[in-house]
Amino acid sequence: MSNLLSTATSALLTAQRSLSVVGHNVANMATEGYSRQRVDQTAVVLNGQGAGVTTTGIQRLADSLVFGRSLTSAGESGRLQALATMTGRVDSLLSDQATALAGPWSDFLDSVSGVAADPSSLTARQEMLNQADALVARFRLLDGQLDAMGTETSETLRGDVDSVNRLSAEIAKLNASIAGSGNPSPDLLDKRDTLVGDLVGLTGGTAVVQSDGAMNVFTAGGNALVVGGTASTLSAVADPYRPDRVSLVLEANGKTVAMAADAFGGEIGGLLEFQNDVLDPALAELGRLGTGLAAAVNGVLAGGTDYYGNPGSDLFSVPAPTAAPARTNTGGASLQASIADLGAVSGDPVVLSYAGGSWTARDAGTGATVPLAGAGTAADPFLVGGVALVLDGTAAAGDSFRIEPTAGVAGTIGLAMSDPNRIAAAAPVKASAATSNLGTGSVAGIAVTDATDANLRAPATITFTDAGQYTIDGDGPYPYTPGTAIAHNGWSLTLDGAPRAGDSFAVTASAAGSSDNGIARQLAGVGDMQVLDGDTRSLNNVLGQLTTTVGAQARQAEYALEGQTAIAEEVAAQRDSISGVNLDEEAANMLKFQQAYMAASQLISAADTMFQALLGATRR
Repeated sequence: MSNLLSTATSALLTAQRSLSVVGHNVANMATEGYSRQRVDQTAVVLNGQGAGVTTTGIQRLADSLVFGRSLTSAGESGRLQALATMTGRVDSLLSDQATALAGPWSDFLDSVSGVAADPSSLTARQEMLNQADALVARFRLLDGQLDAMGTETSETLRGDVDSVNRLSAEIAKLNASIAGSGNPSPDLLDKRDTLVGDLVGLTGGTAVVQSDGAMNVFTAGGNALVVGGTASTLSAVADPYRPDRVSLVLEANGKTVAMAADAFGGEIGGLLEFQNDVLDPALAELGRLGTGLAAAVNGVLAGGTDYYGNPGSDLFSVPAPTAAPARTNTGGASLQASIADLGAVSGDPVVLSYAGGSWTARDAGTGATVPLAGAGTAADPFLVGGVALVLDGTAAAGDSFRIEPTAGVAGTIGLAMSDPNRIAAAAPVKASAATSNLGTGSVAGIAVTDATDANLRAPATITFTDAGQYTIDGDGPYPYTPGTAIAHNGWSLTLDGAPRAGDSFAVTASAAGSSDNGIARQLAGVGDMQVLDGDTRSLNNVLGQLTTTVGAQARQAEYALEGQTAIAEEVAAQRDSISGVNLDEEAANMLKFQQAYMAASQLISAADTMFQALLGATRR
């Protein structure tokens, strides 16, 4: 009788516990990271005979391999989401009609053509200044927006660092509880897995379970964030050269390690990748384009004559490259930077370091050594990547400077001219044939070859002694081949036809109010001037390439994100098939355990009836 009651009681309690677990599953159906549970039970055998049932524990239905895949997916999804979102914003900024550079760029070149068509028109000249000002404003707008994205990225990184430290501390605390319990509850394990997934979504990486049940978490680069019950501390510190940017350092076991960008996946890795591979290059290329435009336009205008008859002056003002000292510098040195060779300027930042009594240069991004020439003096400046650097003061060992050839330039480029009559549309000199000439020679064109020649505007007379020789102001004779230019005083004269002996041609400076458009015509083609990348690429080409490059990066990130989203959904579906709560299945289990509970109750009732009958029989 007691065996029957004991068996029925064990069945009742087991069914009750199973119903409780079913209810727990149903209640947490929508709980993120919840893994369904079930009661493990086994038969009780005494003296070779069945004696009921007992529960051996609550099993958490989870697969470690699927969990590992979910971590990989979380890290990659976090990285691509951050990268695609931010890169897409840069792409929109550079390609949207309301903010793109192409519109004001084209309008400016059109206005130059307007001056070339009518160099005496004050209206055309004023329109050129207006469009130049609009182009400057667009350069500044784009630079400001990109710079704001850099600030936003730094702030997001700081927030992510705080989240990493919070999650790491919580995981370490859970590890201590799990390792100390010996038999942790499934809900505790679920909570830890959820936190680890959130952490890896920020940093990328992996997780490894120790023999005591604690879970160690590592970044994508293998740096430990959590080991057992101990959490490392991640910090966002100001970049040594750019206070508005952050660098990440990890403090673990009393040591501080500077973290490279490739040490992270997840959202942090995506933000760092965006900053290093998209944002900074875009800022540098935008500045390089502005520098190239200003140098080309100013260079052409310098060889012209304005409406007052004066030599041409700059249309654009452009700042010099920056040479930012590291905040850890202890010496008193400073560097003055300037563009020495525009064609050699790539825009890539360079770090100049002083150690062992000498200076070395390396690429700020890759760390690769960069050629460095010169002595750093005004007479013999350092030359690196097309930038000249003059050293002032004394450097201490370990001092360094970050050279930014063009980054930020677009934000400070300006208009250096306000008077439209200062636009040097006319060539500095003009050539004419003497009316007494007997030959068929005529002026085909005159071009400036050296605008800095001190005698450029000095008058000169070319006299042919015969069809194959000429003198210049009595000097010579010089041999002449038809079609070959005559060069002198920084100009080059080309003739058509056949001059005869005694024919002469006069070269004189352009006067005030000149309607000549030689320089304006030359300036109208400035977009096609090959002044960058070793004088092999035009400004128009670089502008188009900037937009194309960022657009390609945005599309690549978006396509990768779409693929990763599909992978993440597949992993989530796989996890749900193992760990997810199925209401139909739980309803069936509920009915099954409810019936078992009722049957066990009937057994207890039967045992009680039998016991009462036995008591009644003994009273008679």
